[in-house]
Amino acid sequence: GGFFRGTLVEWLVAGEGSGAHSLAFSAAREACREGGALVVFDQARQFYPPAAARLGIGLECLIVVQAASVADNLWALDQTLRCPGVAAALAWPERLDGCIFRRLQLAAEEGGGLGLLVRPERARHEPSWADVRLLAEPLPAADPYAPRRLTLQLLRTHGNANGERVEVEIDHETHSLHLAPPMAPPTPRRRAAGA
Repeated sequence: GGFFRGTLVEWLVAGEGSGAHSLAFSAAREACREGGALVVFDQARQFYPPAAARLGIGLECLIVVQAASVADNLWALDQTLRCPGVAAALAWPERLDGCIFRRLQLAAEEGGGLGLLVRPERARHEPSWADVRLLAEPLPAADPYAPRRLTLQLLRTHGNANGERVEVEIDHETHSLHLAPPMAPPTPRRRAAGA
């Protein structure tokens, strides 16, 4: 049914090409459908707005924050989440202690927007105040033109551990997300006679 407004969603990334960034931008796009700004925290200065536009993000509602320090970035994220005019905030914090994480969770509740945090997998064993915590892992692809396949594992939702896994595909052209069809088991190859 989607993510609830006024909550934090934490995407843990297991390796390059996990698809978590695309999924987070898709969630942000949906959160902005009824109005409000999308604020992207680009402390690494790697965000490319035309790529977001290709994902269906309206550039007229996009705000990019490039803070000078980690402390400034977290302060700006806290203030942004408190703002009722923000539909979604997307950030890539490396480290969050429990106190700061709780403050961000309370800020999201106050502002009513959706906080999307993309973090490295190593954060899995750190405390989290996210309402939903997901692990995104890339799956190998034999064909580079085939949709990107990944596994999403629900680590926690509404405070309960779940562990459920699902394989999904992200279409390169439409950026739509759907359940991946099951892979056929490999068929044994027969040897040619006399080989």
